[in-house]
Amino acid sequence: MVTRTNDQDLGAPCLRIILILGDQLSRDIRSLQLADRNCDIVLMAEVAQEAKYVPHHKKKIAFVFSAMRHFAQDLQAHGWRVEYTRYDDANNSGSLVGEVQRAIKRHSASEVMVTEPGEFRLKSDIKSWTRKLGVAVECLDDTRFLASHSDFQNWAQGRKQLRMEYFYREMRKITGLLMKEGQPEGGKWNYDSENRKPAKGDLLIPHPLRNSTDEVTEEVLDLVASNFGGNFGTLRPFWCAVTREGALEALDHFVNHALPHFGDYQDAMLEGEPFLYHSVLAQYINVGLLGPLEVCRRVEDAYYDGHAPLNAVEGYIRQIIGWREYMRGIYWLNMPGYTEANFFGATRNLPDFYWTGDTDMACMAAVISQTRDEAYAHHIQRLMVTGNFAMLAGIDPHAVHEWYLAVYFDAYEWVEAPNVIGMSQFADGGLLSSKPYAASGNYINKMSNHCAHCHYDVSEKTGKNACPFNPLYWDFLIRNQNQLRSNPRLGHVYRTWDRMSADKQGEYLAGAMAVLNAL
Repeated sequence: MVTRTNDQDLGAPCLRIILILGDQLSRDIRSLQLADRNCDIVLMAEVAQEAKYVPHHKKKIAFVFSAMRHFAQDLQAHGWRVEYTRYDDANNSGSLVGEVQRAIKRHSASEVMVTEPGEFRLKSDIKSWTRKLGVAVECLDDTRFLASHSDFQNWAQGRKQLRMEYFYREMRKITGLLMKEGQPEGGKWNYDSENRKPAKGDLLIPHPLRNSTDEVTEEVLDLVASNFGGNFGTLRPFWCAVTREGALEALDHFVNHALPHFGDYQDAMLEGEPFLYHSVLAQYINVGLLGPLEVCRRVEDAYYDGHAPLNAVEGYIRQIIGWREYMRGIYWLNMPGYTEANFFGATRNLPDFYWTGDTDMACMAAVISQTRDEAYAHHIQRLMVTGNFAMLAGIDPHAVHEWYLAVYFDAYEWVEAPNVIGMSQFADGGLLSSKPYAASGNYINKMSNHCAHCHYDVSEKTGKNACPFNPLYWDFLIRNQNQLRSNPRLGHVYRTWDRMSADKQGEYLAGAMAVLNAL
C-alpha cells in the first residue's frame, strides 16, 4: 500500500521533493531519471485542483487515480521513498502547490523538481512556486516526446503553413520508422487513400482487452462514486488497465487481433461497435504507461513480421509520431491564447444533448451515448460527427473545447485543444488545417450505418424530414463566406451554391434556421 502523508516528519532528511503528476506515470520520466532514491522524496497527490478544473468523465478520474496509486506502489517496490496524498485524506490541501508546501515543511526540503506538465495553465502556476514556496523549483523538459519545443519551433520557423504531413516526414527520418535506405517503406510516405473503407455489420470485430478490477481500483471507484457522482459519464463497468503490465498486454492484444484491419476501417463507424479496429491505447500513452516510440516499434515489427499490411502500420504510426507530436508542437507554439481562438465568431451555446445524448440524430446519439458509457470515441466520430455538427451550428469553439477536454479518457489540453480548436472547429483560421472539416449527411451515410434507422432522411436535403447536417452544411458556408470563399479548396463548393436557384438556396437557409432555432 502506498505511503499516506501526515504533517509529521517521516524517515531520514531529504534534499528534494520530486513531484510526479498524474500523467507522468513512467519510471523514465525526466525527474525520476535525475533523482536520488536514497535521499529524495517522491510526492504524488490526488487533488481537487486537477480533478475539478473541468467536469471530467467519472471513468477518467477513476483511471488516473487508480493508475497513480498503482504507480506509487511500483516505485516503492523499486526502492523509492514515496509519499502519497489521497483525495479523501483529511489534511489534503486540494492543490498541488499546497501538497508540495506540506512536504517541504515535513522534510525541510530545499528544492522541488518536477517534469514539465502537459497543460499551459499548470506550467504557468509552477513558474510562481519559487516565490510561493521559498525554495528552488526546477521544471524539467518532458523527454517522453520525440520532438522538443525547440525542435518544433525550428521546424515551424519561416513556414507560411504548418502542415502535419511535412512534419511527419521529418519525424519518420529522425526515428527511422518504416524507412529503407533513406526512403519511405513501399515508396510512399502516406497510405491514407487506402484507409477509408466503410465497415459492414458482418465483420468479425475484436474488442479491446478488458481488465478485471483489483482492490485498489475498487476503492478508487467507490471514492469517485461518492465524490464525483454528478459528473458526466458511466463509472461501471470499468475495464481499463491501470498498470504498465496491463497496458503492455493491451498493446499486444491490439497488435495481434486488430492492427491488421486497423488501416482499412479506421474512418468507419458502425452502430453498436464503438471500437472497431482501433487500439484504444491513447490513454495509456498519454499518462506514461506506454512510450510512444515503444508502441510504434511494436507496430512496425508487425509489418516486417508479415502480420499487418503497410497501410495499417503506416496509418497507425502516423497518428503517434505525426498527429500526436504535431498537436503538442502546435499547442505550445501558440499558447497562451490558442484555446480562445474563434475565427468564425461563433457564439451559440453547446446544446444540452451533448451531455445527454437525447437527440433524434442517430449518429449524434450513438457517439454521445458511447462517449458517456466508455469515455471514448475514435477520431472520425469526434471530428466528423460531434465536431462537424458543432462547427456547422456555430457553437462557441471554447465551449466545444471544454466539452472534449471533459469527456474523454485520453483528453489532455496539449493534444485535445489543437484537435478541437484547429482541426475540428477551424477556429484558428487555418493555422492547422487548409480547410474546415465540414460535411453534410452524405459523408456520415457513406462511412457508417447510422442513417439507415435515423429519424431523419439523409437523402432529403430540405424540409422537416431532412438530415440536419444537410441544410446546416450550406448555411455554415454562406454564413462564413467572407472568410471562406477565397479558400482554393472550397472554390468548387461555392460554385455549386452559385448555380442553385434562389428558391433552393432559400430552402436550405430556412431549413438551417429551423434546426438552429430548435437547439
